[in-house]
Amino acid sequence: MIVSRRELLGAAALASLPAGQSQAQQRQAAIKIGVLTDLSGPYRDITGQTSIVCVEQAVSDVHGSKDFEVQVISADHKNDPRRGVGIVRQWFDGEGVDAIADCPNSAVALAVSDVCREKDKVLLTGSATAIALTGQKCSPNTVVWSFDTYTAAKSTGGAAVKSGNETWYFITANYIFGHSLEEQTAKVVTDSGGKVLGQSRYPFPETYDFARYLQEAARSGAKVLGLANSGTDTLNCISQAYELGLPRLGNRIAPLQMFITDVHALGSPHADGLNVTETFYWNLNDRTRAFTNRVRPRTPNNIPNTFHASTYAIVLHYLKAVGAMGPAEAKKSGAATVARMKQTPTDDDAFGQGSIRENGRGLFPAYLFEVKPPQQGEGPWDLYKPVTTTRAEEAVMPLDQTGCKIARA
Repeated sequence: MIVSRRELLGAAALASLPAGQSQAQQRQAAIKIGVLTDLSGPYRDITGQTSIVCVEQAVSDVHGSKDFEVQVISADHKNDPRRGVGIVRQWFDGEGVDAIADCPNSAVALAVSDVCREKDKVLLTGSATAIALTGQKCSPNTVVWSFDTYTAAKSTGGAAVKSGNETWYFITANYIFGHSLEEQTAKVVTDSGGKVLGQSRYPFPETYDFARYLQEAARSGAKVLGLANSGTDTLNCISQAYELGLPRLGNRIAPLQMFITDVHALGSPHADGLNVTETFYWNLNDRTRAFTNRVRPRTPNNIPNTFHASTYAIVLHYLKAVGAMGPAEAKKSGAATVARMKQTPTDDDAFGQGSIRENGRGLFPAYLFEVKPPQQGEGPWDLYKPVTTTRAEEAVMPLDQTGCKIARA
């Protein structure tokens, strides 16, 4: 879609062009955002079409002093890094795309991050969470908004250990995201005096039957089944664990990256009582409800989760930076635009006030929730009871531990 900011604000006509600037020059300065997402794989419900809607909502919500056009296009990377790289190269070289948004799947995001650095474009990821993106493989062209594997491990993993569940077995998606989530959580477990009794790493995204891995977890004698995966893989693991009777055998299930869209899909009783960490919840306050109400008419069967809200907020902040710089200047250098984003405090309805650290990681609180049984809710999406809050500064890895060379400890 192509929209001018003044049209979005409801004015009847575009403002006049700056003196000496032709219509062709103004169009050339338009900003183009490519939403690279999962529309058909295991992350389609936690990102996918709702992420596209959230990017379009950010375009609609943006405010500033300059008029410029914003075009949004999208594609399905099918969880294939080579496909993702091919799409963004075509977008950059042939279609004039300035920024990539969403980008679930950390392997895809890391590959795309390299291309963005090479081409001096921008990667705005609200849904790739491997710590490497803002750690050893950080880039001056990449921003990760509100959630990563460190946050999940510290909140969900830490809560499980503190409640006396000190022995763990991991079922892990066998690629960089799963490895990162497992490694970060294992560190929390061992640092707290617990033990990791084993792990099963399964082929991703080809695996649908998890019975063998679940049986290995049961035989280990571990108290906690740590699910270092996400999306439909997490749902399949939990459902199949119940079919095999693991909860009756005393195994606590700890989904380490699970969101409200997953909880709703899983349903009661399997979801009841699970702990979930998110940095956004639609019913958290008046501003989160206001954002959700703007999005919901276009997503009647879905509600925004942390990934969706992050994609909205990161694009909104990017467009504010573009407005402050001017689109022509922003298009010259993605690194310069990201630097402007880091210099500017963030503020949006999904996350409130925050900031972006030198390594590109957004700084926001994390919330540990317990899933309520249906009888305690006031509607189909009233699913969470707050348990604890992790302050923004504690929800992210300390800079001196990230290994990011562009950040000062």
